[in-house]
This record gives sequence, structure tokens and C-alpha cells, in this order.
Amino acid sequence: EQQYGRRPKLHVPQRGDNLRLVELACKNAFEEAERVTGREERVSATLTLLGKMLAIPAPKRMESFDISNISGTDIVASMVVFQEGKPKKSDYKRFKVEGLTDQDDYASMRQVVTRRFVHYKAGDKGFDEAPDLLLIDGGVTHAKVAVAALQELNLSFPVFGMVKDDKHRTRGLYFRNVEIPIDRNSEGFKLITRVQDEAHRFAIEYHRLLRS
Repeated sequence: EQQYGRRPKLHVPQRGDNLRLVELACKNAFEEAERVTGREERVSATLTLLGKMLAIPAPKRMESFDISNISGTDIVASMVVFQEGKPKKSDYKRFKVEGLTDQDDYASMRQVVTRRFVHYKAGDKGFDEAPDLLLIDGGVTHAKVAVAALQELNLSFPVFGMVKDDKHRTRGLYFRNVEIPIDRNSEGFKLITRVQDEAHRFAIEYHRLLRS
């Protein structure tokens, strides 16, 4: 009314095609709202269950690290972030490992985790959010060096090593040298697999970019 200088007229169809269009629009809106609510509730339940499996609060922000050194060329690493169970690509980070003369995955992981959290302690933009847990690709020893890097910075976050089986499929998580049993059919396990696959994909993508 203020914009047009006169009172707007609202037409409410009572019959015919226009009424059916309104009813269809309402039905679609209701189903979409129901679908979104269901998805959000499922994600929330998955994170709660994952937290119980890992004996931590439901992890809202998960960060995962992966090292890539294809064909003996530059060593690179990825950091991917899942917020509320979904990729938050604006927070992804790429690292080019510096100062190493050989393919040392453990030293590479330690360097990358150190660099990420030096930025965190400095409050640098893009690094200033704290994770609820770290997922480290590679298993027990990789997780250990990540823990050591955090300890040197006087930081403590739950660190879990992600391991794969002989067929290169996600097998489970290690925490303090103990493999945590997780039902492979559970939504929590599927989420971990998605995180691990995304971290690996992002690292490989960076490696190919540098090689090209």
C-alpha cells in the first residue's frame, strides 16, 4: 500500500484451475518443509549417535586432513570441513608441504596440523574456528603425530585416525591405539566415509592442479 499508493487487492480463488494451482502450491510447500525438517532431524540424530560412539559431544564441526604425494612429486595436503554433517567448502584449506626432501607422510601430517593451528592460535581469519574433532586419514600413527602437533601448541581436540581395509574402503576409526567398533550400516559410519572420501578427493584435486 505504501509503495503503490493504494490498497492492494488479494484474489483468493474459490474454484477452477486457479484453485487447483493454489492447492498444488500449498501441497508442494508442505512436502518441502516436511522433507527439510526430516533431513535436518536425521542429520542431528546422526551427529548425536556419532558423538555417543566416540564418547564426545555431538560434533558440529569436523575437520579432516589428507596427505597426497602422487608419483614422488610435490607433497600436498587438504583440510576439509563438515559443519552440521554437510561440507562447508568455504572453510576448506590446501597446504603445500615445505622443507621435506622425501615422502614422509608422518612429518607432512605433523607440519600441516601445526600450520593450521598456529593460524588458529593467532586468530587468523579463516582459521579461527575450533573443531569438535579431527579426522586424520591414515590410521594410528598419523593420528599420533597430529596429537603431538597439538600438544606442542598446548591445544587439545579429539583426534581420530581413519583407516581403510585392503580394498581401500573405510574400515573404522582409531583413538589412542584402540579401534572403535562402528556399525558399517549406520549413518555415522556413512558420514565418516563421506568425510574421508572428500578429504582425499580435495587433496588429489590440488595435486593435479599443481602438476598441470
